Amino acid sequence: MSRAYPSRPVVAVGAIVVKAGKVLLVRRRREPSRGLWSLPGGAVRRGEGLREAVAREVTEECGIDVRVEEVVEVMDRIYTDPEGHVRYHYVIIDFLASWRKGRLQAASDISEALWVDPAAIGDLPLTAGLVPVITKALRLRRRRVGGN
Repeated sequence: MSRAYPSRPVVAVGAIVVKAGKVLLVRRRREPSRGLWSLPGGAVRRGEGLREAVAREVTEECGIDVRVEEVVEVMDRIYTDPEGHVRYHYVIIDFLASWRKGRLQAASDISEALWVDPAAIGDLPLTAGLVPVITKALRLRRRRVGGN
């Protein structure tokens, strides 16, 4: 199925990856949202579990291994063309994840990857709705690890 002008929504996953208090952001190389900072992630493959897809996408895009944790948010992203036709439609499931090993490097369909202090995230050109999702993920993580 084509991602542009799809016949139905594309199921995708994203990862809010945390390492030493910093969050992993990637700069999108392709549409939609080309040039904006976002979470690593992508489309789920046929026969692939959601957590498996998250781990694969982070490895493909960033060269690191992560431990996939709980679901943070489920959302849809619908992009229309100037005529009002649906150009892209994604249903995205974002997961909290923790860095396990590997050296960060941009690969696949991203142009850059950075570990960013949460206080500085708003200084970057971001995809829509990213700050509340990251804020929610970090709040969940603090609760789980006892306030750290």
